[in-house]
Amino acid sequence: MRHYDFLPIILGSDENAYGNARLIHETYQIKPLLLCTRLLIPTMNSNLFDLVQIDGFDNDSIFPGALLSVLEKHAAPNKKIVVIPCSDYYAAMLTRHYSKFKGLINNRFISEELLDTFDTKDKFYKLCERYGLDYPRTIVCEPQDRLTALEEMDFEFPIVVKPENSNAYAYLHSDFEGKKKVFFFNSKSEYLEMVKNMNKSDYTGKLIIQEFIPGGDSSMRVINSYSDNDGKVRMMCLGQPVLEEYAPKTLGNYAAIITRSDEEIFKKVQTFLEEIGYVGFSNIDMKYDSRTGKYMLFEINPRLGRSSLFVKAAGLNMIAALIDNVVYDKKEECVYSKKVGLWTNVPKAVLDKYVTDPQLSNEIKALYKQKRVLRSLWYKEDLNLKRMLRIARYNYAHIKNFKSYFFSKE
Repeated sequence: MRHYDFLPIILGSDENAYGNARLIHETYQIKPLLLCTRLLIPTMNSNLFDLVQIDGFDNDSIFPGALLSVLEKHAAPNKKIVVIPCSDYYAAMLTRHYSKFKGLINNRFISEELLDTFDTKDKFYKLCERYGLDYPRTIVCEPQDRLTALEEMDFEFPIVVKPENSNAYAYLHSDFEGKKKVFFFNSKSEYLEMVKNMNKSDYTGKLIIQEFIPGGDSSMRVINSYSDNDGKVRMMCLGQPVLEEYAPKTLGNYAAIITRSDEEIFKKVQTFLEEIGYVGFSNIDMKYDSRTGKYMLFEINPRLGRSSLFVKAAGLNMIAALIDNVVYDKKEECVYSKKVGLWTNVPKAVLDKYVTDPQLSNEIKALYKQKRVLRSLWYKEDLNLKRMLRIARYNYAHIKNFKSYFFSKE
């Protein structure tokens, strides 16, 4: 392993965390620290990082003291520390407690005031209105109004229903029959059945009820960006998801993405991020509305997305952009993605069966033939027998899940 004058610390253990550890290894040949409560499947049996497991680390009462202890242990006069959150709740806790870590962490995070303008979807839509960004017609439902919310609906079924923040600690740790990350309903009775189950749980957050924008998974779009410590956007990558996941707990997560380029949406989002004073990584989910030719924004997340390694399929490196800026004080011009590549988190057999658009299907086959395909968890520098077996089981689980849960959104 090589030695550098910085230490990356990754918070989390999901696909996003593994993808970032992989990027760090590929780029710098060093091991980051990985801090988490427990290892999830994507990071199990990996040799890419040094693990620090902390009971209750994802809890707001334990996080600041535990992270401060790690930072103080590794602080050195000639070493800069860069912290990379891989979930909304880690990113939010870094923002809320940043003053405790000042002088120990070299990258900045958004202010608590800015986070408070978009940490739930209803707040984000108010921000969209202020800055002229498009979003779907929406009802924001308070907990006590769940049973009657559809009475004010001025759009037709099908509808999409989501918690105000599906990645927030409160929703992730709630439990009720039929729980999903996002719900699709074709009738009022389907909606009410879910609400009655939710009302028996301890989840007290708002619900977001939206018109369904026509189109399947391939109408979705995602932009990952890096904004430097001065709030200037330095890198942006656009992806077209060609398939989403369908298992209840991961419904709506991206299963495969082809990288794209669209200068108009890049400039629009770049202007927005710079005007609100955004710093750090951002992940914006949206859907292309073929009726209007507009991108309808759904949410912004203050970290790289779970599928963030898709950026590397476009030949770009978000981690290098961060390190160049905060460690080596480089201020490069903003780079937009231009190259086409495929990132996938599922086996080729799943893509062959469930991507039914002929044009996309042919493009995927061509990208495989040209060897322009990137799989997050299959990294040849990190393949021991236990990990290979675990990834094989992980891939088989995807095949089973699609067989059990797939439905058409067209």
